[in-house]
Amino acid sequence: MTETLAPQPWMTHPATLAVMAALEAAGGPGCARFVGGCVRNTLLRQKVDDIDIATVLTPDRTIAAVNKAGLKAVPTGVDHGTVTVVADGRPYEVTTLRRDVETDGRRAVVAFTTDWAEDAERRDFRLNALYCDAKGTLYDPTGGGLEDLRAGRIVFVGDAQTRIREDALRILRFFRFLAWYGKGEPDAAALAACQGLRDLTRNLSAERVSKELLKLLAAEDPRAAVRLMAQTGVLTAILPEAQGLARFERLVAIETEMLFTEDAELRLASLLPDDPAVGAAVAQRLRLSNAQRDRLVAALGTEPRLVSWMSPRQARQTIYRLGLQPFLDRVTLAWAASDRMAATTQWRALLPLGQSWPIPTFPLTGDEVAAAGVPRGPLMGAVMREVEAWWIDNDFIDDKLSIVERLKAVAQGMVY
Repeated sequence: MTETLAPQPWMTHPATLAVMAALEAAGGPGCARFVGGCVRNTLLRQKVDDIDIATVLTPDRTIAAVNKAGLKAVPTGVDHGTVTVVADGRPYEVTTLRRDVETDGRRAVVAFTTDWAEDAERRDFRLNALYCDAKGTLYDPTGGGLEDLRAGRIVFVGDAQTRIREDALRILRFFRFLAWYGKGEPDAAALAACQGLRDLTRNLSAERVSKELLKLLAAEDPRAAVRLMAQTGVLTAILPEAQGLARFERLVAIETEMLFTEDAELRLASLLPDDPAVGAAVAQRLRLSNAQRDRLVAALGTEPRLVSWMSPRQARQTIYRLGLQPFLDRVTLAWAASDRMAATTQWRALLPLGQSWPIPTFPLTGDEVAAAGVPRGPLMGAVMREVEAWWIDNDFIDDKLSIVERLKAVAQGMVY
């Protein structure tokens, strides 16, 4: 019996209907099918973010068809058959059916085809080789995609080693999909292939590795998948700085217990030693963004020293010096590294304190310091730092008169 998908909002959206109608006007009914994540996630009742479409139309015919329909075509990857079609501001990746002619583990030379089975054979996993036409009819060319999806099995299409040699990134994708969709014991052939060919990941671009790694770490509970990565040597191949999994595993447990949002960047930090230089080196090698690099470096800092028994006043002083996000990150990492119940309770209490305290702005201006008789220049900076240190030590006193009096005393001591 042929299985079908019930109409979905993303399938019946006017923009989606317009794209499919444009393609079918050029190639006939059934010339285009939804494929990959949108089909997989719909079957799993999960959110659909991107809509990919496979078609028998060649890229030039796709472009002509959507232009004729008044839609926008962007040739984002025509050499590999991909055209991004924009309808009502929404992007749709439309890719011609293809087969690999030549691969080197990083990129492939492809030939276009009209054979849906050939197109399915070049995809990574059977659960990603599921297609659905505009009417909702499902197609499973590998014969195992639907069963894998329901059983939580991540199985390569055809021979696992062949798929990995075509593109070594599929090793990381295997563990990423295992983290997001896997259940039970992993596929033995897939795991063995990933272990045996793990060194191929060293040839991948940093951007591709970091993107997959962060997606993997963003899964609700990636602990089992990361554990397998460590056991097979894949984690060491892509992240040789990883110091063990204990803190990482406790961090995921804390996020689950506290109902925190999954935080891939903090989870990455938890795998590394507390050394800002290591964080900076990892960020550079993985080509992370400047914001990601700065967060990683700050989270792995060791100064000022944080302790679980710090008083609210000490915590406020630390937040002011570090900033809120680094403080929260370092407290959470310290909590994850702690194995004492008393310390756990204390670390936990510091988080809401930080989140609820509005960080104040130092209330003195340069003009006010100048009015106290301090000339502009290095001396003014020294006076302001001295008064600010006093203000911090006095728990950010909110008394402008006292602050001005302190300014006068400091100015008198430094200027005269």
